[in-house]
Amino acid sequence: MKFLTISIANAQPKVVAHRGYWDIEGSAQNSIRALIKADSIKCDACEFDVWMTVDKKLVVNHDNKINGYEIETTSSDTILNQKLKNGEFLPSLNQFLDVAKHLKIDLVLEVKPHKDKIHETEAVKMILDMVKEKGLKKRTSYITFSRNAFDELVKQTKRPILYLNGVAPDVLKSIGGTGADYHIDVFKKNPEWIKQLHDSGLEVNVWTVSDPEGIQWCIDNEADYITTNNPELVQKMIKSRPQNNIK
Repeated sequence: MKFLTISIANAQPKVVAHRGYWDIEGSAQNSIRALIKADSIKCDACEFDVWMTVDKKLVVNHDNKINGYEIETTSSDTILNQKLKNGEFLPSLNQFLDVAKHLKIDLVLEVKPHKDKIHETEAVKMILDMVKEKGLKKRTSYITFSRNAFDELVKQTKRPILYLNGVAPDVLKSIGGTGADYHIDVFKKNPEWIKQLHDSGLEVNVWTVSDPEGIQWCIDNEADYITTNNPELVQKMIKSRPQNNIK
């Protein structure tokens, strides 16, 4: 299995817009606008975060709360009535995917860690069912910090599943992960892991890298994906990379 549709053998990194392309006028993190903007500049993928409300509705937001309301313990009527910084209402996963299916960009869906693990397990199944229903199965990969959600994803889908907790490559492979999606500091502390992951047939995604020095480090160390808040800079730096350094 490969993360998204790109082979490990391709040493040129792919660009993942972290929470969409939000750091521009008129956009906001995890908004529909951020998804559309990421697609418009031809990012390879858009990363976004999914929670389930108390009445079992899937919604897109990074934090566990919005405007003081805890998503997991609040009704969808209340949560979906909250506005993002750009004036949009917080989107449901249904709304988000309905827009995505008309775009070309791939999706990196993060299942957020829920306090109620039964609730979380149910959320995983509902997410997978909805992605399939929308015809987006082949364009969607999954990431999570939750070991429970990770294990459920491994059981329930053959799509790429990348773990966000910084476990060693051999451990990651043994639990069924298809790649590592670790903070850049984790890889810098364990520089041998990138080669070990590649040697094991696993992929490498580095987050959240938005400064020139960090971006260059990811390029030089052959990350497969760079998750960033500054996708246009990453694209520019990849494009300007000397061709003789690309395998």
